[in-house]
Formats: sequence, C-alpha cells, structure tokens
Amino acid sequence: MKYADVIIDISHEKLDKTFQYEIPDSLTDKVEIGTQVVIPFGRGERKIKGYVVDFSREPKIAPEKIKPVCGVAKDSLAIESQLIALAAWMKRNYGSTMNQALKTVIPIKKKENIREKKTVTFLLDEAQAKTEFTQLMARKNHSVAKERLLQELMEHRSISWEDITGRLHVPSSVIRDFEKAGWVEVTSARAYRNPISVGEGEKKQVILNEEQKQAVNTVLEDWNQNIFTTYLLHGVTGSGKTQVYMELIDACIRRGKSAIVLIPEIALTYQTVMRFYGRFGNQVSIINSRMSPGERFDQFERAKSGDIRIMVGPRSALFTPFSNLGLIIIDEEHETTYKSETVPKYHARETAIARGMMNQASVVLGSATPSVESFYKAKSGTYKLLTLTKRVENKPLPECEIVDLRQELRSGNRSILSRRLTELMEDRLKKKEQIMLFVNRRGLLGFVSCRACGHVIKCPHCDVSLSLHQGNKMQCHYCGYEVSKPTVCPECGSKYIGGFKAGTQKFEEVVKQRFPQARVLRMDMDTTRGKGGHQEILEAFSNQEADILIGTQMIVKGHDFPNVTLVGVLAADLSLNAGDFHSGERTFQLLTQAAGRAGRGNTPGQVVFQTYQPQHYSIVAAKEQDYLKFYEQEIVYRKMLGYPPAAHMLVILVTSPMEEHAVAMAQNLAELVEKSQEKVVCMGPSEPSVAKINDIYRRVLYLKWPKYQVLVQIKDKIEQYLLEKNDMRDVSVWFDFDPMSGF
Repeated sequence: MKYADVIIDISHEKLDKTFQYEIPDSLTDKVEIGTQVVIPFGRGERKIKGYVVDFSREPKIAPEKIKPVCGVAKDSLAIESQLIALAAWMKRNYGSTMNQALKTVIPIKKKENIREKKTVTFLLDEAQAKTEFTQLMARKNHSVAKERLLQELMEHRSISWEDITGRLHVPSSVIRDFEKAGWVEVTSARAYRNPISVGEGEKKQVILNEEQKQAVNTVLEDWNQNIFTTYLLHGVTGSGKTQVYMELIDACIRRGKSAIVLIPEIALTYQTVMRFYGRFGNQVSIINSRMSPGERFDQFERAKSGDIRIMVGPRSALFTPFSNLGLIIIDEEHETTYKSETVPKYHARETAIARGMMNQASVVLGSATPSVESFYKAKSGTYKLLTLTKRVENKPLPECEIVDLRQELRSGNRSILSRRLTELMEDRLKKKEQIMLFVNRRGLLGFVSCRACGHVIKCPHCDVSLSLHQGNKMQCHYCGYEVSKPTVCPECGSKYIGGFKAGTQKFEEVVKQRFPQARVLRMDMDTTRGKGGHQEILEAFSNQEADILIGTQMIVKGHDFPNVTLVGVLAADLSLNAGDFHSGERTFQLLTQAAGRAGRGNTPGQVVFQTYQPQHYSIVAAKEQDYLKFYEQEIVYRKMLGYPPAAHMLVILVTSPMEEHAVAMAQNLAELVEKSQEKVVCMGPSEPSVAKINDIYRRVLYLKWPKYQVLVQIKDKIEQYLLEKNDMRDVSVWFDFDPMSGF
C-alpha cells in the first residue's frame, strides 16, 4: 500500500476525519494499522502526531498535494495503538466508518476537569511549634484561624487542604501565610473520582469445590503453557461461577496483568462490585452510562496509570485502556445487551475475543443458559468447554411446575394470577419468606394469539410470529409475507384472539389488591430512572424490607437473595411470540434464569411458569432445567431453516427521506448480491417492522450463507458500490451481522 489514512484527534470536530499521507519506502515495514506516526500538518507544516487507521493504493486528491509521513512516533502508547487496531477490526467485520468505530472504542472524547488533592504537612518540630504558639497567643487581637490551624497541625502533622478549609473553616490565605513562613509544605497529587462509595468489604475465605477447581486449573495450565484462548463456563444457576471468575482474576493479577469483567445490565453492577470489592478492594472500579463524564474519564485514566487492575461494567467496559490486559470475563454471555444497537453493530463476545488475540489475553464466557452460538462453538472445539453441574454446597435446584392458562380460563379464572400461584404466595407470606414475580414482556408488542387454545399466527415460510400493523395487516419481517388479522382463531374458532396488553404496573395493582398485607416493590424502567434507582430497590429487597418484588427481566439476572423461596413467571410464553428466530432460545434462557433466583438460601425453592403453550420444548426444558435437551431441539430447527449458528446472516437496512430512493437502492443492492460469486440466499427487499420513522423510509434485506467472511466480502462490495454511485446522496445503508433481532 502506498498511502496511509491518518486520524489526528477524534475529540476535535474539525479534525474528526482522516487525512491521506504517502508512506516512504523506508517506513513500509514499520507502519501498520494503529501505528502512531509523525506527520506534517497545515500550512506551516508543523510536526504533529496521528494514528494510521487504513491504507490505500490510490490517491484521494492530486498526488503532488499528498505529503509524506515523517516517521514513527517513539513515545507512542501501545494501548492507543491496540484500541485503534481493534476499531479497524470492528469496521471491517461489522460495517461502519472508521470514525464510528473509533468513537465506540475510545468513548472518552474530551478531557474533563482534572481534580487535585492537596496535602498540608507541618515542618516545625515540637519545641519550635510551642514557641510559635506562645508568641501567637501573646499578640493582641491574634488570628483565631491561625490559632486553630496551628493547634490542629501540632496534633496531626499532615492534613488535607479540603479538611482545613472545610471542617476547620480556615481561609486558604492562612495556609499560604504558614507556607511563606516555612511552617508548612503544600503538596499536590492527582485525585481521581471514585464511583465506588463502599468500605473495604468483608474478605471471605472461599473454598472451591472439585468442579470449580477443575475449571480454574484448566485455564491456569493453559497459561503456564502460554495458551490464551476462549472458554465457555457452563454452570447451572447457583453453581458458583463468580467464585471461579475471582480465582482466575486473582491469578491474572499475580501475573502482573489486568482483567475486565463484563456484566449485561447496570442493575447487576452494585451486587457484582460488592463481591469483587470484598476480595480485591481498591483494585476494582466500575464504568457505566449512568456515571458523569468526569467519573468515566477518571476511571479510564486510572486504568491507563495502573491505579486499578479490574474494571467491571456493561458492554463499553470492554474498551478499558489496560496496557497489560490478561483476562476478559463476560458474565451471562447469552444476554442480548452485549450486542450494540448503534453503528457499528458489534457483539461484545466476538469483539472481546478479537481484543484477547491482540493482547494475548484469555476470554471466559459464563452462563447457565449459553447462547446457541457459543455452545455450538464449544461443541465443535472452537471454544474450550468448562462445566459446573452442581449448585454450591450441593443445594438442590428449585422445583418447577407449569400452569396451563387455557385451563384456568376454561374453569372461570380470568385473573392474571393462577390459583396455584396464589396458593403458594399465601403460604410464603405466612412463613415470612420472599417472592419474586417476573413479568415476561419480551415479544409483548405486535403478535396475535388465542387465549383459549394458545395458537399464535405465524409466517408459513419463516416459522416466526407475524407482527400486527395498522389496518389489521399482519406481516413477517423476514420475507415480507402478509395476511389480514383473523377475527376468530383458525385453530379452535374462539373469539378470544388478539394482542396481549399488560405491564408491571397492572400486575402490581392486582397483587396489592389480592394481598393487601404484603409489602410490594416494583422494578422496571419507570422505577429505576435515577442514578441509584437499581441499587435502592435491590438493597431494600435484600434487607427484607419488602415481601414481593415484581419486575421485568432485570430482576432475574444474577441476583442472589437467600430468602426468596418462590418465583412466579407471569405469561411465560410471551417471548415465544417475538417475530425473530431467537424466540425459543430467549424463552428458555429467561425462564431458567428466573427459576435460578429461587432456593439459593437454606430453604428449597419453588417456581411456577404460567403459560398458554405448556407443551413447547423451550418451556418443558426450562421446567426440567435441562440445557442439553433444549439445545438438541433448537439446533435442529436452526439447521433446517439456515439460521445462525448453522449459517450466518447479514441484515442490510436502507433509509431515505424519499421513499422511491429507498426502494430503488434496496432493489439495486439485491441485484448486486445476486451477481456475487457465491449464490447467497437473499430475502427481500421488504418493509421492516417499522417502515417509516420521523419521515425516513426504510427497506431491509436479509442475507444467509454458511461462511461469515463471504458476507463480509459482500458488505465490502456494497460499500465500494456506494462510494462510486453518487446519484442518491440522500440514501443511507446500515449493516447488521447475525442480528439479535430484526430492524
């Protein structure tokens, strides 16, 4: 490659683009993506630094105007180069501009106000101090502030500046007078904002069981042989996966390395951090979107300087700038929140593995209900499989039962609480034990089902539920199949057919009306909007200030409440009706995770699944908490219909304020795909679930093929086509590989 695209500063709006430079022959072997180079910039050709983000053979402007790279920067930060190389990998594998990838990988775009901590140290010995104090007190109208400060310094020889001006109410001018007199020395140090406001925590001695030891030793033996790979830790709920994580982190730190722990939701941050802080103290920090820009900036600076060794947080924590990264842990790796919803639509799992390879770091994926994609790779040997089959201290898994809501309706019970669940709730309230009610709202919008027999209206071609649109039109969001909404059930002829409409607030009202004596907490998006919303509700429930916790999926992920002995899942099959091929997997995962919250203390737990589809394999497998049984049926379905991981998918979204332009471009891209060497399966163009947003029209194509890189090559062709085609400037094209849901 003859030319390098160099980015100078993504935090500065006018420099937020690439500039092309020529690569001299002497630097050809030294310059690669991520390399920091010295370049001439501007009219004065001042020497500044930038990062190489791409290469090209052809000049983008007149060749005589392109300046050569001066050299490679000598004091380059390795971590910056690694993250920029990771951004280039994301651009290539997920489809985006380089700047979009860079802004994802380097999320702190501007420096926040740097805080300093000043300390005042007393320099006089005891005799000198007494002499000065006597002379001060002998003066008429002596300064009370000076007296107060001198007394304090004689007792505590080192005091913070904030303590003096705050608690002692001594003006800063008095401190300066003492400094001029040679009585004190004022020193400054960088003060980082610390978002963790807890004490040291209790360090508990944990003794691993045999399965946990085996999992840890497998990884450590690989490290001793310099093998750094990806592991899938499949352990039943309550099997002690967190203890395995902590043992591995401890070993990682002893090797002089750092670790990143990804968690799927902010709601899990508090409990997770308390566990890690109890063992590792101030070596742990957190990062999430609820923190102030200053707090986030400081955590990344602490990571760069080595002030912390462990970062805990959701997806964005993956880009923590540790220069000596040794371990990445992704807890609850099956969660959809690990997939970005904005461009680039990267998945934290694959991106973590790419970063691990660049850093010689291991990646551990943990889950009681692994994603089908991860388990498929573990079965094929791409990942190493580690298993935990028993709960800690051999506690039994909860007893699960299924309640058929069709039968409840036939017997005259129209309440959202079945008679069996009501009976068990009354029993637990009498025993002063706690209850969790999970409202499965996934797939709530759009589907149409029969309350009498449970039948759901599905696409005959794609085996996903049809979504209801305006005008009673039902549509498949994969192939565009359409049909009118039926007025009676096509299976049983019942008139009880339509959409399901109920939320957590409605359930809360019903529960309070049925159990007026119970203390009820609700946890959903509305009750957790504030910065500490999640923590306050979880702490209150953990402290047994409430008997019943009602919530959406955020209450069933990773929480550990020993006094919870009953979990009720209301409308367990709602997620089966989401209009995408993951619906069975999502349902099994949600139900199994929900069941896992029961019986984690000394009293065995019970779980009730309320459903209209009691025979569905994902619900039956969740009742038995049998992942292998679920996986074996699900993978057959995926192979039959060519869905990931049996094949790969690329979703292409075309948008434009001009409907005819969106339609024309989508058709052009479909024809371009048809001309590719590999005969890729192309469905569409069709309307997505929402065909128009803010006067922007949308069309979508779905591509399927066994080889991921073939789809990447098609994406590259489309990007090249869009660069060369200039007659539809108002059209935007977005890519999503192996989507977690449709557009």
